[in-house]
Amino acid sequence: MARNFTEKEKENIRSKLMEACKQNWTQYGYKKTNVDELCRRAGISKGAFYIFFESKEALFCEVLCLVQEQICKAASDIMERHKNKGGIAEALKLIYREYDRNNFLYDSDSMDYIILMNKLSEEQVKKIESSNEMCRQLFLQPPYLKPEVPSDMILSVIYSMIMNIKNKDILPNNHMETFDFMVDHLIDSLYK
Repeated sequence: MARNFTEKEKENIRSKLMEACKQNWTQYGYKKTNVDELCRRAGISKGAFYIFFESKEALFCEVLCLVQEQICKAASDIMERHKNKGGIAEALKLIYREYDRNNFLYDSDSMDYIILMNKLSEEQVKKIESSNEMCRQLFLQPPYLKPEVPSDMILSVIYSMIMNIKNKDILPNNHMETFDFMVDHLIDSLYK
């Protein structure tokens, strides 16, 4: 018989499962992260896992969306405190550093990520797309700045800079310094 958990226990276990998933996904990838290990780290049985998530994929979807939303919120907070180009630059630097800590955020063309996406329900895919869109909008509509170039160009430049993280191991210079330099020098070309 399954054990009944208090609401506080459920909240704690859910958080532990999500944190374990985030850590294992970053270290091992989706395919090599197994539910048994996540349950062990959360202190529950594999059977109890399904009280919290309907599937491994549901957990991964939840983690991906939560991490994206946390990053977007933190970037938005920076931009709210610094309502100028410097705030946008600082927000982009925060995003880049979070991507560096959570490689599953940018590894979307890997076979591992494709396998996960193929197992997600249509609803889960839409949830991820919605989370992605929320972050994109952040840089398109800062009310205190006017775009210097079309919106598609702003998004393309920002995406290109952030996705350069995939090249971090082959750059001759430190990738963080390189990203910061690009942001500091391109921000004036994107906004008035």
